[in-house]
Amino acid sequence: MKKGLFGSCLLAVFCACTMLMSVAHADESLRRVEKSKTLRIGFCAQYPPFESRNDAGELEGFDVALGQALAQEMGVKAEFFDAEWQGLLAGLNKGDYDVLMSCMSRSETRGQAVNMSATYYRLPDVIVVRKGEKKITGLESLKGRTVGVQLGSGTEIFADKHPESFGDVKKYNYNPEAFNDLKFGRIDAVLVGYAFAVLQIKADSSYEIAGEPLTEAEIVAVMPKGADALTVRMNDALKALQANGTYDRIIDQWLSTHAAK
Repeated sequence: MKKGLFGSCLLAVFCACTMLMSVAHADESLRRVEKSKTLRIGFCAQYPPFESRNDAGELEGFDVALGQALAQEMGVKAEFFDAEWQGLLAGLNKGDYDVLMSCMSRSETRGQAVNMSATYYRLPDVIVVRKGEKKITGLESLKGRTVGVQLGSGTEIFADKHPESFGDVKKYNYNPEAFNDLKFGRIDAVLVGYAFAVLQIKADSSYEIAGEPLTEAEIVAVMPKGADALTVRMNDALKALQANGTYDRIIDQWLSTHAAK
């Protein structure tokens, strides 16, 4: 009886210690940020107006401005790390960054061992064709045609889920490569986020959007699995920015072209 009681006590102590260790590990994500007074943000600066480099080589865009505002709300400074898109999640899990903010959708991170913030933007994916194209009017008219998508993007996931909708799917490291092939007739359409499509069309009138949006991507910040304390703090900071008007000002500055076709 005493042995049973002693064993039960040991088990209870072990479970309590395990829970405390788990909480401590989770909280380490936020403690590291607060101790260093720096929020390390990883992204790929190849996706204006969310993130890119201007003519002076400076980082700019919606994710840059929002990342800076979130860090300020948390009482720290933002430090940005520009990396290849395909290596962002690996870098996050290796500890190179505290968070990813790179116009990354829930669908792009689903199945990965990560934490995700609340949705901070909803981005429709659309079909872009050459200007004057009359035969492509929507998804149903892409059967038998070649479309371009960016590797690791939500549109790649969409294309992979609906192979019957296309003749062929050509995958690119970055969207500008797909747009270049579209311009010169090597593919028939590009599937891409609406904000990027509008920016490309403004820069080059060779393109236009065809039909209705394909789907809507929920854009989130991505943190390592178990970084629960940092995830909660990020969400609290986002709520504060939405409440005090800062979020709307950043939207107006970088994504106002998204309001209408």
